[in-house]
Amino acid sequence: MLYTVLEIILVFVSVALIVLILVQQGKGADAGAAFGSGASGTVFGSGGSANFLSHATAILATLFFILALAMAYLSHHVTATPQSIVERAAQQQAAATQPAAPQSPAASQSAPASKPPAAVTKKQPQG
Repeated sequence: MLYTVLEIILVFVSVALIVLILVQQGKGADAGAAFGSGASGTVFGSGGSANFLSHATAILATLFFILALAMAYLSHHVTATPQSIVERAAQQQAAATQPAAPQSPAASQSAPASKPPAAVTKKQPQG
């Protein structure tokens, strides 16, 4: 459940990061020109949109890496229960084919001694 929530958050962060990167202009062009920079009373402040967009990009990139590392840790350390019917059947079959637990020493002492099984000899092919 937690892994699924982290996946969804990672997708939203990825899309937001892609949008922020595409909105930014290169070094040669003024990134604030698209938003009408030049006025100090704009939404982005007197520094213009370039500083706001680069800070937002840095924050989203950091969040992206933290989420990716958390998901990698969870996928390696969480033991998942089988989700499909095939996986459950395979797990039940594996549990059924495992040998029974050995008897305790007290139970084996009270049991009467039996003869060891007869040795099986292999017939050698002649030829």
